[in-house]
Amino acid sequence: MDEFIKLLDRNLEYVSHEIIDDTIYINVISTREEITCPYCGESSSKVHSRYKRSFQDLPMQEKKVKIILNNRKMFCKNTDCQYTTFAESFDFLTFKSKKTKRLDDKIINISMNLSSLTATNFLRNSVASIGKSTICNLLKKKRYQ
Repeated sequence: MDEFIKLLDRNLEYVSHEIIDDTIYINVISTREEITCPYCGESSSKVHSRYKRSFQDLPMQEKKVKIILNNRKMFCKNTDCQYTTFAESFDFLTFKSKKTKRLDDKIINISMNLSSLTATNFLRNSVASIGKSTICNLLKKKRYQ
């Protein structure tokens, strides 16, 4: 399981998992020592707080995957920075996203050849818990990129 998590980010570490119905819930933590402030570029290792961030990923063994990340909020050490805290971010997730980028790509690829209703039903049953509006929003984003 740890190898699967390392595919997302080498700084993530597998903690535990649980299978409930058709979904695998995987708990992970970050092992980064220092995190760079996205606003000023200063590195910080001082933790402000922690919170759970959950997101969906590609299915595994015909089960949906939901990853629960124990995310850190950090203090910025730079006194000139206009922000005193910032949240840890990852390349495989966009800001406030509930799905990994690779899951977004899979949803777009499937929905390009099907109607949004057919794609929604197929994806809900086999890939991820999504709605028709999710597909429409992803296709709009792709069109404007």
